[in-house]
Amino acid sequence: MTSIDLYTASYWGIFVMLITWLIQSLVASVSKGSQPGAVPGKIDESLSHDSFVFRSHRTFMNSLENLPMMLGTAFLAILVGTNVFWTGVFIWVFAGARIVHMVLYYAIATETNPSPRSYFFLLGLLSHICLLVLCALALV
Repeated sequence: MTSIDLYTASYWGIFVMLITWLIQSLVASVSKGSQPGAVPGKIDESLSHDSFVFRSHRTFMNSLENLPMMLGTAFLAILVGTNVFWTGVFIWVFAGARIVHMVLYYAIATETNPSPRSYFFLLGLLSHICLLVLCALALV
């Protein structure tokens, strides 16, 4: 088995992250575009958490803020040969946390902080930090 084959679980986790990101993009685009008078590239500033258009837009934007860093970290982890098991665990925890975060953001209209989705954001952030530490340990 080659070292590339060892990371198959990680590759699938990355694939799930990308599919989730694509779904978020489509949901945000369709929900916003279906509004009367929708203008491409602009979201109504008067919208808040009570609007699904706002929540779907924020879910996608939150992923735009978080996924590129995690994807870079995941690729670095694979390139530097981090522990295969823990790399897969941290990638899948992040992927799962992002999915639950997305579902909760779509389902719950709340201005409360922390909201239920906040805990899954933090779980994803923690898994990202752990993977970064794993990379640093592999580099020294």
